[in-house]
Amino acid sequence: MNFLKRIGIDTYMVLLIATVCLGLLIPAHGIAMVGLGHVTFWAVALLFFLYGAKLDASSVKAGLMNWRLQGLTFLATYLVIPIIGLALAAIFGPLLGGTVTLGLLFLAVLPSTVQSSIAFTSIAGGNVPAAICAASVSNMIGVALTPALVALLMHQGNGGVSFDAVVKISTQILLPFILGQLARPLIGAFIAKHKFLTMIVDRGSILLIVYKAFSSGTTSGLWSAIPMTSLAMLFVVILIFLALTMAAMVFGGRLFKLDYPDRAVLFYCGSTKSLASGLPIASALFAADRVGAIVLPIMIYHMSQLLVCAYVSQKAGRAQLAADGEGALANGTAK
Repeated sequence: MNFLKRIGIDTYMVLLIATVCLGLLIPAHGIAMVGLGHVTFWAVALLFFLYGAKLDASSVKAGLMNWRLQGLTFLATYLVIPIIGLALAAIFGPLLGGTVTLGLLFLAVLPSTVQSSIAFTSIAGGNVPAAICAASVSNMIGVALTPALVALLMHQGNGGVSFDAVVKISTQILLPFILGQLARPLIGAFIAKHKFLTMIVDRGSILLIVYKAFSSGTTSGLWSAIPMTSLAMLFVVILIFLALTMAAMVFGGRLFKLDYPDRAVLFYCGSTKSLASGLPIASALFAADRVGAIVLPIMIYHMSQLLVCAYVSQKAGRAQLAADGEGALANGTAK
């Protein structure tokens, strides 16, 4: 176990890997999947209620008014990553085939994740209020902007887009957060004192999201949708895509001289793509017989980003705690 910790694999990472294996070998399906969906929904709602109870209103306002960070995150999601997606589609399109390449382009114009990107920002010690604003705004705008970008990049017709994603964000993210803010005078001190509670809900919600994603991929026949050679090539392309987007976020944070909490927001909200928003939008925009292959890149990207972000956020969180401890020690010595 000491060896695993030295290479960045702690108890939580072991649980995450075990959750992936469980989703592959014993996926939830039928009634169990329905139940898992409800549990995940309420776990995430609880997480954002706790965020609301923990954060003071001035921090939330500061996160929303941080136009520089919000603008960079928005441009990353809807300009930088689509450009990377176009380049990869031009290079690897002949190897992937038309429909899967279409899925790659569709992936590039999706909004960022909401639940996981904010949870990872929190684990890494980043600016959570700004992450909540960035991820929520990205998804609200994405409901209209993603289909428009699809039409622009892929010449698709204007299909009717469901606003279920907006309703879900409102009821699962924004409403619990507002209720937490309202309850802050009553329970804020308790939440601040018992940080372990938020940490458990943080990590527990990520494990639920991972298990649900891998279970969905297994039960839907994700791994048999295309030939193994094409699937292997797609995995390689997606990993290149993820590496390029994350490198772009790191470079952007340094280029614009963001402080660490804001760099964490740009990294986790700027580089991730939402499966929850992508699936309903895809079903509204594309023919039913093409949706499976089109969402395949989203599924692989989503699973990959969860694993990579879990590892990076854990490592960054430990480094930040160590830095805070050294700063506190230095201040104490100076006094």
